[in-house]
Amino acid sequence: MINELSKIKRRILLIDDEEDIRELLQMSLEMSSRWEVLTAGSGLEGLEMARTYQPDAIILDVIMPDMDGPMTFEQLQQDPETRNIPVILLTAKAKADEQPRYTNLGVKAVLSKLINPLSFAEQLSNILEWPSGG
Repeated sequence: MINELSKIKRRILLIDDEEDIRELLQMSLEMSSRWEVLTAGSGLEGLEMARTYQPDAIILDVIMPDMDGPMTFEQLQQDPETRNIPVILLTAKAKADEQPRYTNLGVKAVLSKLINPLSFAEQLSNILEWPSGG
């Protein structure tokens, strides 16, 4: 059964307004896992993609113009089609006093953008409680 579960291809939606961050994280995840990684450059685009593609998880930047990460998360939670998708927030600000604010929103985790691209997929698998690489 575990072998069958590890063969399931996961779909991740990455929402970040910085193109270089999207490309780095997408490449990192696709090279070290069998996941399909979709990307969106804004909260609004991310909401549309989440409804359309129903990803298994969403990685969401906290600070974006127009609709920031917490506002986007709130919209995801209000939509019955997207409310059960686990969300991991990414933040460039790693201040300890901000972490509880984001965690209290109901996200799965809050991570610093200072990630190790070689272990990022494994880190996400652990947070999401998915079999390694799957």
